[in-house]
Amino acid sequence: MTVKCMAGIDLHSNNMFCAIVDLKGQRVFEKKLPCHLESVLQALKPFKKRLEKIAVESTYNWYWLVDGLQDHGYPVVLANPAAMEQYNGLKHADDKSDGFFLAEMLRLEILPTGNICDRAVRPVRDLLRRRMGLVHQRTSLILSLKSLHTRMTGQDLGTGRIKALEPQDAEKLFEHPADQLITRLDLALIEQLGQSIQAIEGAILATVKKMPDYQVLQTMPGVGKILGLTITLETVDPRRFASPGDYAS
Repeated sequence: MTVKCMAGIDLHSNNMFCAIVDLKGQRVFEKKLPCHLESVLQALKPFKKRLEKIAVESTYNWYWLVDGLQDHGYPVVLANPAAMEQYNGLKHADDKSDGFFLAEMLRLEILPTGNICDRAVRPVRDLLRRRMGLVHQRTSLILSLKSLHTRMTGQDLGTGRIKALEPQDAEKLFEHPADQLITRLDLALIEQLGQSIQAIEGAILATVKKMPDYQVLQTMPGVGKILGLTITLETVDPRRFASPGDYAS
């Protein structure tokens, strides 16, 4: 009778540790591997018929590994590190222990898992997340400029007024050339970031606006465009997500 196994992969930026246990918890394989799909497939090949599941920790770079394993017929789950905080006291600091930790939790059926976002959805979702980063940058620049104006004049410079200013307006706000220079630069960056944010919103909206989930959300009080896009893309059912061209206007 074939003995079934569980695998845990502790993934890093340039290497990973693959650990495999059988259903009795006995360690049957361990190896540090480079971040190359062929190396992983070669290591797992002798166990392919025995592997019930492979747990990959949801690090920032999991896409290529999970997609590659799924393409070759491996059953993969995505371990949720945020939900594993309660188990921190059991974890060790080395890759080997972490790999076996994932495999053991998988064997015991107590591994917290996350959603493996559909490949058609991921790029659009990531684009929306990038928008958030740009909004944070723009907000930081606006607050910095407000702080400078208050520090130098004692007066508050409203956010609405800042957004309406042009770089050449710096001379109207400050007397010192250094303050004028930083203001011109900040205003130019704020404008550029605003244009980038609008471009991202337009591209995402063209893809998502005809999705039933998004249309329903837009009928709910308090749910605007951005919140609707966020909920749709973070909770989307891939069976209702077509290619971007199918939803573009």
